[in-house]
Amino acid sequence: MTGARATANDPAMVDVRPVGYLVGWLVTALGLSMALPMVADLTAGSANARVFATTAILVIVSGAVLAFACSSGVSARMGVQESFLLATGTWAVFPIFGALPFWFGEPQASFTDAFFEAMSGLTTTGATVFTSLDTLPPGTLLWRGMLQWFGGLGIVIVAMVFLPTLKVGGMQIFRSEAFDTLGKILPRAGEIALSLSLIYALLTFLCFMAYVFTGMPAFDSAVHAMTTLATGGMANHDLSFSGYGASAHYVATAFMLLAALPFIRFLQFFAGDPKPIWRDPQIRGFLLVVAAFVTLLSAWLALVRPGPFEPAFREVLFNVVSIITGTGYSSADYDTWGSFAMTMFFVLGLIGGCSGSTACSVKIFRYQLMLASVSAEVKRLHAPNRVFAPRYDGHPVSQRVLDSVMAFFMFFFLTLAVVAVMLVLVGLDPLTAISGSATAIANIGPGLGPVIGPAGNFSTLPDAAKWILAATMLIGRLEILSVFVLFGAAFWRA
Repeated sequence: MTGARATANDPAMVDVRPVGYLVGWLVTALGLSMALPMVADLTAGSANARVFATTAILVIVSGAVLAFACSSGVSARMGVQESFLLATGTWAVFPIFGALPFWFGEPQASFTDAFFEAMSGLTTTGATVFTSLDTLPPGTLLWRGMLQWFGGLGIVIVAMVFLPTLKVGGMQIFRSEAFDTLGKILPRAGEIALSLSLIYALLTFLCFMAYVFTGMPAFDSAVHAMTTLATGGMANHDLSFSGYGASAHYVATAFMLLAALPFIRFLQFFAGDPKPIWRDPQIRGFLLVVAAFVTLLSAWLALVRPGPFEPAFREVLFNVVSIITGTGYSSADYDTWGSFAMTMFFVLGLIGGCSGSTACSVKIFRYQLMLASVSAEVKRLHAPNRVFAPRYDGHPVSQRVLDSVMAFFMFFFLTLAVVAVMLVLVGLDPLTAISGSATAIANIGPGLGPVIGPAGNFSTLPDAAKWILAATMLIGRLEILSVFVLFGAAFWRA
């Protein structure tokens, strides 16, 4: 042990220096990336380019100062506490700097709205407070897409490198010998992060080319490719995806599905081992749930709104995949499909995609583990003298993993309820409060109802509600427990 942890018998406080050092350089990189929207505005002849130039300098200097101030801790070893702090600290600090172009430049939002938009982008939630998107300069639209793209890449790396080690919400199952997600081809965290980044960039490029092939303008294709792979859902137009043709809807659906699969499986596929993709119980379960909801809602829509099969099927498929992956694009106002459809979309948002993807919410594997535990308990009731161990992918699951999963479920739904009550107290109606709480903690994007549903946005909410929802987005994106653990006094003692 080094740095702040000299001996096991000498408790010490958390050493924030290595965390500050890494966050500082990440903030610096964020500032450097502002050159891209600056160039986009310069090309379009927009004066907003000066805002990105000025903001970039401010962010770069701030990040460098923080990094140098904490440089004395570079040699200190990062323990579990520092890893928790790094994950939460990065997502808490980035929106502050990411909000500056929205605050200083177009659309000249209040700091509350700018921070909400940046937090929504970096957590890949996709809820927006901006209106008249069609009139915004290209740099602002590109920056929204880039924030989501960075957030999507970041959460994939956190989910594969940090959360299994931190044993958050049952994620430790992917570090056990039986469920060795990473395999032997990527033994170190640095290699994992680099390889995941390359796969993420490759899929984004393929998505961009597919959008261009459908006839979507190149700029829209680039931004939508970033927000599709991030399962973020921020679009360049107020109509979201409803203004594009059928081919663009199918392309978006395909890449949203890919983005909701474990990225480590793509690495194994490109390494010459495609078998894990077909054998992964998460992937099989996720695709089965998607197929079931598409079939159910297609049948329902045929009853309530008879018409040609293909357009109705496409609307259902697109919106089901968009909501379950947490992307949040909309091609139709499904609030008009009736209360049954609204209920199904609410349930979909609380399911989510696969762990190790850019998708959000509870994740398929936790429901699978919960069902395995319930099944084992039912069998035990029928045959009390026999031993039934819950199994996942054919392997027994430890009680410690199951306890962690149950704790996640408890905190997830308890947080959803508490946030909903808080939103009611600040003036929201019950439907908006409940669906807003759900869409924030599950990082979905649109909620339900006329205010924040697929045909609305979050701009009319009071500032207090926006801050509550922004904090909830952060909590949900980092798997609930990795944020709540910071509020325990024991955490700050080694």
